[in-house]
Amino acid sequence: MKGNIFIKRPVLAMSISILTLIVGFISLATLPVEQYPDIAPPTVQVSATYTGASADAVMKAVIQPLEESINGVENMTYIQSTATNSGTATIQVFFKQGTDPDMAAVNVQNRVSKAQGLLPAEVTKIGVTTSKRQTSFLQIGALYSPDDRYDKSFLSNYMDINVVPQIKRVEGVGDVMAMGDTYSMRIWLKPDIMAQYGLIPSDVTSVLNEQNLEAPVGALGENSENTFQFTMKYRGRFTDIEQFENIVVRTLPDGNVLRVKDVADVELGNLSYSFDGTMDGHPSCTFMVYQVAGSNATEVNERVSQLLDDISKDLPAGTKFMTLMSSNDFLFASIHEVVETLVIAIILVILVVYFFLQDFKSTLIPSISIIVSLVGTFACLQIAGFSINILTLFALVLAIGTVVDDAIVVVEAVQARFDVGYKSSYLATKDALSDVTMAVFTCTLVFMAVFVPVTFMGGTSGIFYTQFGVTMATSVGLSCLNALTLCPALCAMWLKPADGNKSAKSFNGRVRAAYNASFNAVMGKYKKGVMAMIHHRWVVWTALVASIVLLVYFMNTTKTGLVPQEDQGTVMVNVSVSPGSTLKQTQKTMDKVENIIKTIPEVDHYSKISGYGFIAGQGTSYGSFIIRLKDWDERPGKDQTSDAVLGKLNMMLQSVKEAQVFAFQPGMIPGYGMGNSIDLKLQDRIGSDVEGFYMNAMKFLGALNQRPEISMAYTSYNINFPQYSVDVDAAKCKRAGISPSSVLDVLGGYCGGIYASNFNQFSKVYRVMIQADPKYRLDENSLNGLYVRNGDQMAPVSQFVTIKKTMGPEVANRFNLFDAIPCNINVADGYSSGQAQKAIEEVASQVLPSRYSYEYAGMSREEAETAGSNNTVFIYGLCIVLIFLILSCLYESFLVPLAVILAVPSGLMGSFLFAKIFGLENNIYLQTGVIMQIGLLAKTAILITEFALERRRQGMGIIEAAYSAAQARLRPILMTVLTMIFGMLPLMFATGAGANGNSSLGTGVVGGMLIGTLALLFMVPVLFITFEYLQEKIRPALHEEANQQIQAEREQSLIERSALNPENQKKLEK
Repeated sequence: MKGNIFIKRPVLAMSISILTLIVGFISLATLPVEQYPDIAPPTVQVSATYTGASADAVMKAVIQPLEESINGVENMTYIQSTATNSGTATIQVFFKQGTDPDMAAVNVQNRVSKAQGLLPAEVTKIGVTTSKRQTSFLQIGALYSPDDRYDKSFLSNYMDINVVPQIKRVEGVGDVMAMGDTYSMRIWLKPDIMAQYGLIPSDVTSVLNEQNLEAPVGALGENSENTFQFTMKYRGRFTDIEQFENIVVRTLPDGNVLRVKDVADVELGNLSYSFDGTMDGHPSCTFMVYQVAGSNATEVNERVSQLLDDISKDLPAGTKFMTLMSSNDFLFASIHEVVETLVIAIILVILVVYFFLQDFKSTLIPSISIIVSLVGTFACLQIAGFSINILTLFALVLAIGTVVDDAIVVVEAVQARFDVGYKSSYLATKDALSDVTMAVFTCTLVFMAVFVPVTFMGGTSGIFYTQFGVTMATSVGLSCLNALTLCPALCAMWLKPADGNKSAKSFNGRVRAAYNASFNAVMGKYKKGVMAMIHHRWVVWTALVASIVLLVYFMNTTKTGLVPQEDQGTVMVNVSVSPGSTLKQTQKTMDKVENIIKTIPEVDHYSKISGYGFIAGQGTSYGSFIIRLKDWDERPGKDQTSDAVLGKLNMMLQSVKEAQVFAFQPGMIPGYGMGNSIDLKLQDRIGSDVEGFYMNAMKFLGALNQRPEISMAYTSYNINFPQYSVDVDAAKCKRAGISPSSVLDVLGGYCGGIYASNFNQFSKVYRVMIQADPKYRLDENSLNGLYVRNGDQMAPVSQFVTIKKTMGPEVANRFNLFDAIPCNINVADGYSSGQAQKAIEEVASQVLPSRYSYEYAGMSREEAETAGSNNTVFIYGLCIVLIFLILSCLYESFLVPLAVILAVPSGLMGSFLFAKIFGLENNIYLQTGVIMQIGLLAKTAILITEFALERRRQGMGIIEAAYSAAQARLRPILMTVLTMIFGMLPLMFATGAGANGNSSLGTGVVGGMLIGTLALLFMVPVLFITFEYLQEKIRPALHEEANQQIQAEREQSLIERSALNPENQKKLEK
């Protein structure tokens, strides 16, 4: 491209930039906003209920047939299942990133349909549901009664009838889980009276099915010559308590009628009695909203919040909604921090540029370049299908320091022409552009090439890198376009040679005087340093080897992780009381924990849920708290961050001795599970020996707790829940003329309950449940009062059944079709998850017998796969190879590019050194910063080698060319580096939401640029001399006629070198 086209036609150049801005602003207004790109794997959940069954029965009768059918469904990565003693079965199927969640759900549903014939009738009657939802919460809220006017039952059912169905209709919502009990018509049987009339539970079920039903009864007058046709309708299902009480069970010999109310109590009760919830001490129903994979979390959250605002207007007086956690809160707070950083960085960069150029007009040109490049990038994000997220915003923050580079190089080259005597702005710009076009284009090409390999990476980290890399490459490409179109046009129009007399007294003149004094001092020292390095080249080679060795050492010893844990403003507490505890007993412990939470000043609101644990799931022995902390602005101190609150809370919770209680923070990346601990599934590949498996798991966790990398290794799984083992004597049954299944049916009907029928109320369908009144099923002696029918006689169930006390688990788990014990491992302070995973590997090899193995789930699985693949090292290597090949093509040499490549390791070492000093981990943010630095350091080195080669072609000696190029490029290099470092300082010292990620990125870049630039300023001239000398041994240099500026430089450098080192003058002139 001939630059002077745009010098002559400035309106064309401006039009291109204005169009870029317009398209960019339009895209900015329409781009979706989210925390991270859509990286969570699509998840499909299969749920079923086997009323009254134990976890073991659910596992064998429901989960195993379903699992075997679902396993191997297209694009599946892993499958995990949970069965509980309350009869629920949950199977979660995880798919590869990028799988269509709708197709995944359809494929799983098809597999479930195949297995329906293998499931018990009681399960298929209730139904097996398949839903596509992710494993983490999008939003947690509560409907509560601040004045205690309503109880939890009213609030739960109000949610179920009026709120949950509306939330489920919001686009992008996968599921809503309300922590409350819905209505059910409860028929509490009285076994002693039932026995007197010779009745068993199935008799009541039969009469319900006979009398409580919807039936088609046709029409009268159809197909006739009557005037009217009358549709007949049966009264249908019963709707109130009285109707159910009056259901006829049988007629008695004396002519009287036996009704349900004679053998049972009927009430509108709850489907289950397993939850209790309060919000800030008031009755409440907590609900959790899950999203569908592929939906935009921010938009879904906004829609849900808007819906709740609309519903709030019609809520009964004395009830309110409270949002305890929304992923949008942290998202907007952290994006606000990044945008603030973006603005500060732009201001700092402009100030640095002004200091170097000492002219408002000269500073304005690169400033315009920043705006055009950044805004134009939004258009490319729209085309690529990306969103505005933390990663793309970070890329833009990093891009500030790089997009200004190209414009600086052009402006600085024009200024250099004025300094050597050019008077015409047009000629100065034209000559400057012809000199720097190749360097600008080469630098940009190299910089963009660095980000090409990152797009080849798969998995979660691949999506991170791709979004970051493409954003970065786009903005730099736009800055190159801008530097070669708009910048020359503006330079030719605005820049003028400095008028020494007039400008000395002005503000610009004073800045220039200060700058000249400081820059000349730096230049003087730099010249001596470069000269010293040229004469003592072994120092450079030693420093290079030391940098590479240190880089390898730091890369292997810096702790690793995927993303750092941030202060999200939410803390969860998990409570596990003694196995087998009733809900009432659990509530007593929950009250103690609640009193501790109330004393913490950073807590804004909290919700208490008894009967549900975040780690274990549903069960009367579990409980949980969701704590919303005060806004970040109200918690400015380091002792008020979520980490500090977490430490304080866990310390205080140790006083609750009767339960295992601990606090944790929600996971950083949506869709990767609950907390931020390592999610490990211990597997028994042979099965059947539950006790042996549990003992080995405890031994394994005990060994892990001895390791310094692990702060706590624990499991919510416990086989010490008190249970009764039931054995039916088949011989006795047969002698009595009854079947063992009849005995079990009676036992299940009275103690477990039967889903007998349905009824309609409040425009919904509810279940009719039959079960013995709680007072008839208190302990093992109660079996003497439960009767089974033997012909015309009634016999106690205890005659045919032997029960003995035993221990067993409350929940049964499987992972990838093997029995599993879920373990959670918290990483100790100062260690990374990568180091903890190494410790787990070592302990497992020492402690676990060969029949046991382990796998990771969620984020831990992703981290283990990322760590094991050496993807990052491969990407670094590929970036460097690409740069090398591009430079080889441009320089027509395989040797000279090594002068650029070998300058890079020092900068990378600087990044890891700073990470080590500041205690940061080698995570996605640090790595993206490091990849960017490969391009930026190479770009800086190219500025020296490109100019040195140009001078060599025009007749300068090799050493003289390197020495001259180093001086000529010192100012633009310092400008480039200082703009980048100043641009990164706000990130390095960030506070508030997202501070950990910000500082990871900022610290790595500042360290790398600082050390890398210092190294390459002295290394590159020496490396260039070495490799250009070797190149000319193979092929002599082609010389061109020197231009006015180069001739002046040559004469100046000869004079300086003679003064510095007279005895080497002859060598230098060769």
